[in-house]
Amino acid sequence: MTAERVITRLPRKVVVGTTIFGGGRGYPGLAERARELSALVDRMAVRAKESWDGHGLDLAVLPEAVLTPDAELPADRSIGMDDEVLDVLRETARRHRTYLIVPLDLREPEPSPAAPAYSNAAVLLDRQGEVAGTYRKMHPVGVRPAETLEGGVEPGREVPVFECDFGRLGIQICWDVVYDDGWAELARHGAEIVAWPSASPATVLTAAHAARHRYHIVSSTPRDNATIYEPTGMVASRITEADSVLVHQVDLSHVLLGWSPALREGAALRETYGDRVGFHYSTREDIGLFWSNDPDVSIDEMIGSFDLEPIDAQIARNLAQRSRAHPA
Repeated sequence: MTAERVITRLPRKVVVGTTIFGGGRGYPGLAERARELSALVDRMAVRAKESWDGHGLDLAVLPEAVLTPDAELPADRSIGMDDEVLDVLRETARRHRTYLIVPLDLREPEPSPAAPAYSNAAVLLDRQGEVAGTYRKMHPVGVRPAETLEGGVEPGREVPVFECDFGRLGIQICWDVVYDDGWAELARHGAEIVAWPSASPATVLTAAHAARHRYHIVSSTPRDNATIYEPTGMVASRITEADSVLVHQVDLSHVLLGWSPALREGAALRETYGDRVGFHYSTREDIGLFWSNDPDVSIDEMIGSFDLEPIDAQIARNLAQRSRAHPA
């Protein structure tokens, strides 16, 4: 194990917040909706400081198109980036020093192939309340008999990964969950957390994307559940009550370990490192997510002391052994 690897794998704690909001309630008007959303983020920020030793909120995720007024046509419901209502949420991000994802139908004053006139989008605000980037939904829904996508929005063409101070963030929106292209593109570009604002509370496909692409996913929906998924596909934390908020800490310097006699489902590490190691291991799935709670000792050092092999390395090694056993 190199010194560089140990340094880069030291703990990286990130506190993320999400919510179930909007389902079944009427639209109160643009200004009031912005105030409602600001109040939700306020609650997340308070919960973060109460639950994680004063560690503030790092990322807040809101549901799909949650800011958007009720109207059939995009021209009547879309919001411009310079709309004053966004100032409320900019100030919220700035006040809590958090990244904030604001989903809305977006209007572009100067359309281009990369930024169409109307899109179902998620705007990422940084800790200063400035726009850090925008993701436009690649797969808007077309529902028969309509010949348009979501009343006339245009699909996005790019899948950006945003470099945040806590790590690399990607975004997908609702129906994107049915297709793997965006999720795979985010993985290829090193996304570590993917926010999924959605109108659907779907869980099976979301968990599958987390497991396949080895990143955390944070869902935010108007009903049923909002969930944080681990890179194993397992649930790290979930809420099911309307208008509730969920705040959870993840560690981006983690490893995935499969079953092994030396691991003993995590007991071996716990006996040696106590609370300095954290993990969520499933005896049903025979896999677990492991991380260090010691700022001076990496999870790599901890698993190295037991000669434990991360599961993706194990999979690659087994494939190589299989190839040698059955050469072309």
